[in-house]
Amino acid sequence: MATRGPGFARTQTSKRNTRKNILSKIRHGQITGVGLTRGTQVPVALLEERDKRVKWQGIPALLRRLHESSHPNSDLSNIHSMVMELSSLLSMEAMSFVTEERKTPLQSISPNTYTFDLFGGVDLFVEILIRPTLTVQGDLPILSDDLIKDCLSVLYNCCICTEGVTKSLAARDDFVTFLFTLMSNKKVFLQTATLIEDILSVRKEMVQLDEIPNLPSLVQSFNQQQLANFCRILSVTISEPDVGVDDKHTLLARSTQQKTSTCPSRSETNQVTLLNIPGFIERLCKLATRKVTEAAGASARLELEDWHSWLDNALVLDALMQLAIEEAEQSSTESSDESSLSSSPLRHRLPQSMKIVHEIMYKVEVLYVLCVLLMGRQRNQVHRMLAEFKLIPGLNNLFDKLIWRRQPAVHVLHRQNQSCDCSPEISFKIQFLRLLQSFSDHHENKYLLLSGQELNELSDIYLNANIFEMEALNNTDRNLVCDGKKGLLTRLISVMKKEPIDSSFRFWQARAVESFLRGTPSYADQVFLLRRGLLEHILNCIIDSGCTSHDVLQSYFDLLGELMKFNIDAFKRFNKYVNTEEKFQRFLTQINSSLVDSNMLVRCIVLSLDRFESQTKDMKVVEVFSECRLLSYMAQVENRLSFLFRLINIINVQTLTQENVSCLNTSLVILMLARRRVKLPSYLSALREKEYAEKYPGCLLNNFHNLLRFWQHHYLNKDKDSTCLENSSCVPFAYWKETVSVLLGNADSGRSSRCAISTYIDEAYRDLNRDFMEL
Repeated sequence: MATRGPGFARTQTSKRNTRKNILSKIRHGQITGVGLTRGTQVPVALLEERDKRVKWQGIPALLRRLHESSHPNSDLSNIHSMVMELSSLLSMEAMSFVTEERKTPLQSISPNTYTFDLFGGVDLFVEILIRPTLTVQGDLPILSDDLIKDCLSVLYNCCICTEGVTKSLAARDDFVTFLFTLMSNKKVFLQTATLIEDILSVRKEMVQLDEIPNLPSLVQSFNQQQLANFCRILSVTISEPDVGVDDKHTLLARSTQQKTSTCPSRSETNQVTLLNIPGFIERLCKLATRKVTEAAGASARLELEDWHSWLDNALVLDALMQLAIEEAEQSSTESSDESSLSSSPLRHRLPQSMKIVHEIMYKVEVLYVLCVLLMGRQRNQVHRMLAEFKLIPGLNNLFDKLIWRRQPAVHVLHRQNQSCDCSPEISFKIQFLRLLQSFSDHHENKYLLLSGQELNELSDIYLNANIFEMEALNNTDRNLVCDGKKGLLTRLISVMKKEPIDSSFRFWQARAVESFLRGTPSYADQVFLLRRGLLEHILNCIIDSGCTSHDVLQSYFDLLGELMKFNIDAFKRFNKYVNTEEKFQRFLTQINSSLVDSNMLVRCIVLSLDRFESQTKDMKVVEVFSECRLLSYMAQVENRLSFLFRLINIINVQTLTQENVSCLNTSLVILMLARRRVKLPSYLSALREKEYAEKYPGCLLNNFHNLLRFWQHHYLNKDKDSTCLENSSCVPFAYWKETVSVLLGNADSGRSSRCAISTYIDEAYRDLNRDFMEL
């Protein structure tokens, strides 16, 4: 036998290194595009030999066989068994990942899925799915519905378990478009929608809906359940990216961004695309307001707060999936008749309350889409449609039986753009309250939240007060308002007053009610709510309840400000409730604890005080003015100056956001009213003295000067914002602009220098003209 020479040893070493480095070579090839890019390029013998050592479960060899059997124009029906085998190897890892609530995909935890992706499984499955759409010959390869389902499930499992798969799929425009068109197949709709929702959530660029082939006919082909699930996808395409809370999203940063982008955003374009689909909004309104048959016995109800543990059962999940499929198949006629489903054996395996959970989850998605559309540029068009299709009366009919059928457990507050793992019922309530807030905010359709009887009550209030009825109330179409004696607003106030002390629902409830009052103050609207004990409830929450939530307190301060503004009856009721000095001091402590939260109330008191001081011939006003602790407190100049100093001191141009810009406007209101009474120089002089007393001369006034420069930059190009300032304060916006100009020393009058901020800053400390971005 021949002797083995050094060349043989080198060859053996080379083979071992090749086997050892095969994974890294494939990964390197996938990154660089050079060399091995997928496992099907590796010799079969090498794959089988390596598989025995590292236990790849035969996945590379299976993928190679699948690749060879799925070439163009091949009979794809023969590959289903291989797809199912691969699916079984990956599905358990995905189930484990989901049930154990892991946050980050790990190779060590999901080795099968990692191996599948590494050896080109994801790309191969994508090719198999879209290949029929790329073939131009007469005989198209046919994919069965079951094969499509299994392929989609495998891809979804990879997205769950393997880092980077979702992003790589999202980068393929052809595949994203394909998934949209695939949703026309009702048999695979659920799997398709689930995958595309995951993909769109990580996509760098928002998909453009007007580029989806035949989108209107696709949407019109959906049954109601499919349309509700489609809303989950739409929510990603019509919402602006999460604005967050960091300095990238200050008003200064937003203003800079808006300068560079003057065209409508993709989300705005997508909203227009949806509104142009015939019947789209009408169907959403029907989904949002359709009734759910309640179970006859209370024992059949599922406590929805326990839904997480209930759904952890895999058999239940399977049953629910099958139920959804059965409903999709049997509801193609859009019938509301559930008799066909009630006889299904599967139907009897699920509690009736699960039907309620399903319906609630559908409605959450639908209400979110409607809410986003209401806040968009096409708001007036959306309002007309929602009124025409009677969304508000429909929600009013559902309020007691579904929306607020009972008080839920206390939960943690989630902001508008925060992800939420709340139960479906809690999410539904929050989304409902957001919708009411968007619907009422600065729009005359807010009176649709009332019943016909309540509209008559408003008219009587105007008549008894000898005040002309507001045009919006007079123009309200009574055929579109809420049925019965109580409208949605009254029902909302009733549950609001019963809410537990620390419930964050109070925040959303107060925001929804406040939106009804926003805009030009309406005496009748305020009295309508005062009669329902709202002011006393708010004061109880602020002073006596022990509430410590800043969010809830802020929303209650804002609501109290809108409820009391210019309304002498409200101040009289305030004085009746806050009837001791100890209570009044507790109230002031809450206000002073965070001026960012309470400054809108401070603005209301200052504005109201200014109006009441001019009504010296009205005996009712004079009487309340002389007795009210709150008005007497704000009438003292030193107290107004104290608020002014702190309001200016807690903000600067770099930290201005939508949340705290109100502090700047409140400080402006104080100075506008001082200017109207020819006292502006004394206020500015007092600010200067305060600076020196605090031992940082020039700091406060330089900051205020820069804030006012930014105010001009921000508001003089914002029609909506400027209108809101004028309506809420009853001060013409021209006077706002003029006062800012005077404070900045831009006015031409000879007396202007005494009213200019720069006059009160010593030369050594003056720093007025620096660029915003340099500050």
